[in-house]
Amino acid sequence: MSAERRNLKRRRCNYYVKVVDNATRQLVGYFADLSEQGFKVDSSQPIVVNKDYNLRVDLASDVSDKAFIAFVARSRWLRPDALDPSQVNVGFQIVNISEHDNQIFQRVVAQYGTDSVW
Repeated sequence: MSAERRNLKRRRCNYYVKVVDNATRQLVGYFADLSEQGFKVDSSQPIVVNKDYNLRVDLASDVSDKAFIAFVARSRWLRPDALDPSQVNVGFQIVNISEHDNQIFQRVVAQYGTDSVW
């Protein structure tokens, strides 16, 4: 997704937050940046573009009143990592999330994200 098509500000994630497959608990990647409706992960896993993934993020008590949030996110783009050839950067758009989990996700964006814009 090019910057021209992006409507929401992206913020670099300050913390090492794991994103896992909600069914298998296998690691998908780690948050690299966040926006109100999506995120980028750094991943070493094969990710199919334009596929919906049922994901889970375990959270600390400083942003959540529960141990994790779960949601469906669609992979929108994929590109090789500029610094690590064993990694890929994957952009995800959240397509289905409960209202409560979305409120928690917005706290994650606000508290774990810096104001650095890509």
